[in-house]
Amino acid sequence: MAPRAPNRVARVGNVRCVPPDQMPPDPFAGDPEDPSTALGENDPDPADPPLGTEEQTELLADLADLAVYQALLEPRGVRGIVVDCVDCGEAHYHDWDLLRASLEQLLHNGKMRPHEPAYDPSPNQYVTWEYCRGFVDGVSQSESHYPKA
Repeated sequence: MAPRAPNRVARVGNVRCVPPDQMPPDPFAGDPEDPSTALGENDPDPADPPLGTEEQTELLADLADLAVYQALLEPRGVRGIVVDCVDCGEAHYHDWDLLRASLEQLLHNGKMRPHEPAYDPSPNQYVTWEYCRGFVDGVSQSESHYPKA
């Protein structure tokens, strides 16, 4: 495999693969008046144990499923996945790339960083994880019933 140019986004089919280290630059880097210094260091919370092998395996499977869901549903106008939040009781709308980045963050750092919610999402452009799973099952079954010519 040929080496990739630095800072290039790789593609797997229709799905962009964004390395977890491509975060925007810190606008306060080196600023002695950085307001985040009042928050203290970002040390890992000892109450949050690192992810176990089983959890990492599940996250990798979720990322693989997400790539399939996006490849099949994005061309049909689906922008991402909606999740009903158990903490606040509201629906959270995640675009494909945001959800992938959040899952990769969880995989690599053991927790997800906060993010801005989708701006004025159109609920009919988002589907549930269960819908995605059912859609893939339907596509797989219909493909198996019609042999390729």
